[in-house]
Amino acid sequence: MNHNEFLIDKKYFLEQVRYIDENIQDLNHLYISSTPPQERVKDFYSTYVSEIEQFLAVYDKNGPVSPIPKVFIGTKVTVLYEDDGDTEEFYICLPKQSNPDEGYISFLSPVGRQLLLKNIGEKISLTIPSGALPVSIKQVTFVGNLAVQES
Repeated sequence: MNHNEFLIDKKYFLEQVRYIDENIQDLNHLYISSTPPQERVKDFYSTYVSEIEQFLAVYDKNGPVSPIPKVFIGTKVTVLYEDDGDTEEFYICLPKQSNPDEGYISFLSPVGRQLLLKNIGEKISLTIPSGALPVSIKQVTFVGNLAVQES
């Protein structure tokens, strides 16, 4: 990645924080309506924004950060299924950009919520309708403002 792409990263994340701030009521409603009570995280958005701010502070102090250390909105995450060694890629996006058939999943979807803010190398139990799958976060790549193209 060249330096200009890192500038896009920073600008994208600053715009993301502003978007969350400007749309917090609608986003809170979406979060509450899409998340079962037992899975809700207190201060979901403030925790997310805090993580973005920490990421940007490291960027400001040390320069470009590569690879991106954890899953944020606007990243592609590659998960490794521990049981069979297969991998799958998910693009973590805003709800309006979601297209699960193409791998674009909202950060508010059940899988998106479980992957959000996970670190590279972290192992989790990914809960899906058919059960729980042990996975690890293999790679996280910045992809920015995803434009889902219609098939």
